[in-house]
Amino acid sequence: MEPMTEAENAKNHKPELPKDVRVRFCPSPTGTPHVGMIRTALFNWAEARATGGKLVFRIEDTDAARDSEESYNQILESLRWLGIDWDEGIEVGGPDGPYRQSERTDIYKDVAAKLLEAGYAYESFSTPEEIKERNIAAGRPAEFGYDGYDRDLTEEQKAAFRAEGRKPALRIRMPDEDIAFDDLIRGTIEFKAGSVPDYVIVRPNGDALYTLTNPVDDAMMNINVVLRGEDLLSSTPRQIVLYRYLKELGIAKTTPLFGHMPYVMGQGNKKLSKRDPESNLFNHRDAGFIREGLLNYLALLGWSIAPDRDVFSMDEMIEKFDVRDVKANPARFDLDKAISINAEHVRMLDQQDFLNRSVPYLHRDGVVSADNWDALTDREKTILTAAAPLVQTRVRLLGEVAGMVGSLLSTDEYLEPTDDARKQLKESAGAVLDLAIAALEGVSEADWKTDTLHETLNKALVEDGGYKPRLAFGPVRVAMSGRRVSPPLFESMEIVGRDLTIARLQGLRAHL
Repeated sequence: MEPMTEAENAKNHKPELPKDVRVRFCPSPTGTPHVGMIRTALFNWAEARATGGKLVFRIEDTDAARDSEESYNQILESLRWLGIDWDEGIEVGGPDGPYRQSERTDIYKDVAAKLLEAGYAYESFSTPEEIKERNIAAGRPAEFGYDGYDRDLTEEQKAAFRAEGRKPALRIRMPDEDIAFDDLIRGTIEFKAGSVPDYVIVRPNGDALYTLTNPVDDAMMNINVVLRGEDLLSSTPRQIVLYRYLKELGIAKTTPLFGHMPYVMGQGNKKLSKRDPESNLFNHRDAGFIREGLLNYLALLGWSIAPDRDVFSMDEMIEKFDVRDVKANPARFDLDKAISINAEHVRMLDQQDFLNRSVPYLHRDGVVSADNWDALTDREKTILTAAAPLVQTRVRLLGEVAGMVGSLLSTDEYLEPTDDARKQLKESAGAVLDLAIAALEGVSEADWKTDTLHETLNKALVEDGGYKPRLAFGPVRVAMSGRRVSPPLFESMEIVGRDLTIARLQGLRAHL
């Protein structure tokens, strides 16, 4: 392999992190939390914890038409569920509050006025329609963007516009020079002079835009590492220039380092959309993902702990995480892989922890009487404790537990088989059940144990009856659970007990 050239080395340069890392998570409360948002929170949290730095959590809620208190509460709920904590910000406090942009409007007005007074910003009276018309007249595409028309308006021209009833927007005056920076993930990135037009920071109605509020908050909260999505990369040269001006005004101490995380892709090579079901964080929680499994998988969307290892804890992630190791290539959300990793974490849970976490799902699905372990009946606790070793190794999501233990908790003497279970019943099912019932009636309550039940049915159905195991035990399984897939059969029979087991076999026999 040829050594890299000096130019290639420069392009791949990733800067050193500051000594005291300060990162931030600053979502807008619009809609349900999605996996891309949580991946951003996770990587910022991991970087802060890995470096002994600080994570600041603030809310960017200046879009009154789209922001909602419901979404704000959902963001808080999602972070608490996942165990992503923060050091300063919402509900924690800190020296740089308030931490909701809707409560910081006076700050933005003051900074905008200082930028205007210093000549870093200027009043722009052009309407979008006028900008399009000028572009067409100049032979440019209509959507080419702002052309700098208002940069050097005279006071007389401004007065004439105001006389027409126009109110100006404020635009930042971009320098006529190349703008380059060293991205923590992507190496050196350069924007050519003239490629980024003067941009609006305050609307004509006086509302400050994200282009002003976001960097001003970062500056005032001393954020020195900005980790965010690749979709915001095009705004970075604007922010770098604005930081230059804010430093001149004594508002910012430094320009932060930037790291732009890769897109999360969905099906068909498309960016995962908020509208995609697999994007919705709460859909995954409702399905029965546990926090450890979901966070582990989200960490893999751009990062890995080792080339040959996919399953790890958050403590292990913190020990190894460095944002400079994040890959720039798009990451694909693979639900099957996410479920597989979740299954590994479910299996690692302490048994009582597994039961405690499963109970809310069991209650939701109508299988138990309460939504927490302590409130369950003694019978429910006994059965679930006996079933846990059989079920925990077989489920991938906590939402699957009800289907596995429902038949064990039920007192029904007949369980209506599911369609796929009924299809497994062959013509011999009736004769098999007759033999099984006769054999089991000879087993006493005292001998009703897993090993005895296995030996008894194996002798009656396989050795003496001549049936293959699938044909022998299939009808018994369907009678016990009503399902094609269930916990181990003989252990289930022991848990359910002698009388109810025989009653269920008789119940299915009567319905064939």
